[in-house]
Amino acid sequence: MSDVSCSPEDLLTHARRVLELESAAIQRLSQTLGTAFQKAVDLILGCRGMVVVTGMGKAGLVGAKVSATLASTGTRSCFLHPADAAHGDLGRVYHEDVVLVLSRSGTTEEVARLLTPLKRLGTQLIAVTSYPESALGRHAEVCLDIGPVVEACPLGLAPTTSTSVMLALGDALAVTVMQARNFSKEEFARFHPAGDLGRRLLRVREVMRQGKDNPTVQHGATLKSALQAMTETRAGAVTVLDAEQRVVGFYTDGDLRRNLLQGPDRTFALERPIEDFMTRDPVSIGPDELASAAVHAMMSRQLDQILVVDGERRLLGLLDVQDLMQVGLV
Repeated sequence: MSDVSCSPEDLLTHARRVLELESAAIQRLSQTLGTAFQKAVDLILGCRGMVVVTGMGKAGLVGAKVSATLASTGTRSCFLHPADAAHGDLGRVYHEDVVLVLSRSGTTEEVARLLTPLKRLGTQLIAVTSYPESALGRHAEVCLDIGPVVEACPLGLAPTTSTSVMLALGDALAVTVMQARNFSKEEFARFHPAGDLGRRLLRVREVMRQGKDNPTVQHGATLKSALQAMTETRAGAVTVLDAEQRVVGFYTDGDLRRNLLQGPDRTFALERPIEDFMTRDPVSIGPDELASAAVHAMMSRQLDQILVVDGERRLLGLLDVQDLMQVGLV
């Protein structure tokens, strides 16, 4: 390996040149997008199968990322390694699929030998290449020409500018298709259940407790029966409902401790009605609110639980701070 002979200033100059070359190439591409890009979007929108992305070497690595972006934004997609495809993995491809092929030269051996088998399967090809006249460009229904890019590598050899342009073009395809489909935040959340993205888009209804995990008693029940319901479910709280299942009160473990500290006259009042002890008009939230909004409501009021109700204040569920901890919102 050669010794480093560049000064710190020279290193920064080289780095800036790389960024300038790559950004300029992407800018040029944005100005040349036209009918071919629109046709590619239409092919993907009309695809009844999957968008199969393939490419060799660095272009293949970019292709895997493009496929992942398509899949996460509502377009079924998978990546197919061209070398593996020639040894049986071509069986993954169906005639209703659209194949997106990335190759700067359009003549990469592993890619070129797939073109005839893919056409025999009846798939439609979208090519991403610098050479529309190449074998890849000629076989494709749509050819996206990325132009004669200059690699940022000082030797002019390592794929740098070309792969940056391919990646940007792949993002443009995925996001344009996403926009055309009116892909919603709710759909996005379904594909991102983990991590910060998924947590931020979680709805209250996806986290709340229901059924036996959401204990209730009817208006007029005794304090004793309310405590039994809380104990049987270990929910730490019970909701008081009227005859039409609307929320009229809420009673928690914390309420019980406060009642006990008030004196023996209340300590043994287990046969008194729950109305004498419950919190009336408890804080609630709707099922379609973001779970993060529930966190804010609970933290600002120092609550461990919050009720989930519909527009008529009928009980739908119970949201506990432990549920929010399990999904990483607290």
